[in-house]
Amino acid sequence: MSETIEQAQEGIEKAHEAAEHGGAEGGGSRKTAVLIAILAASLALAEMGEKGSQNLYLTHHISVSDTYAFMQSKTNRRTAYETAAEVIESMPGLDAAGRDRVTKLRAEAARMDNDPIKGEGAKQLAAKAAEETELREHEFHTYHKFERATGALQIAIVLASVSIVTRVRVLTAAAAVLGGGAAMYALLVWTGTL
Repeated sequence: MSETIEQAQEGIEKAHEAAEHGGAEGGGSRKTAVLIAILAASLALAEMGEKGSQNLYLTHHISVSDTYAFMQSKTNRRTAYETAAEVIESMPGLDAAGRDRVTKLRAEAARMDNDPIKGEGAKQLAAKAAEETELREHEFHTYHKFERATGALQIAIVLASVSIVTRVRVLTAAAAVLGGGAAMYALLVWTGTL
């Protein structure tokens, strides 16, 4: 972001110099300097949105990973309980206490798979991980949308800066159109419209 601000400052300085030395062109250079300042402010806001989306993406990514790891541990524990129940059940001379133990182990294995009370069974965790994955992917796409807006705003600043040096007014108009469109796009992304 600091490079972008430096580019905007250079453009504003060039506009100031042109205004001092350019006579009639000074008014156009001042307007271009204001355009650059507006584009730089829009860029700063778009980059804030971009960083926010990136942070949310990483937060959801970690949550998805943790949830899947928790689900895997539940699956491993379920397998251990089922295996223990099968071993005890296969022992010769199984008494009532052994059968009770097998029943408890199978109940615990079933709870590892489906625990609607605590919401921590493998089935519930799989559903939670799917929701978190969807949130993560949404933030990933939002990040890339902001990235496109910041790129377009950077190009608009460069075009506006070059227009001051070259005194080609078409570049100023192109910078205004591109920057305005990019700022509007960033605003729509920020509000969740896009």
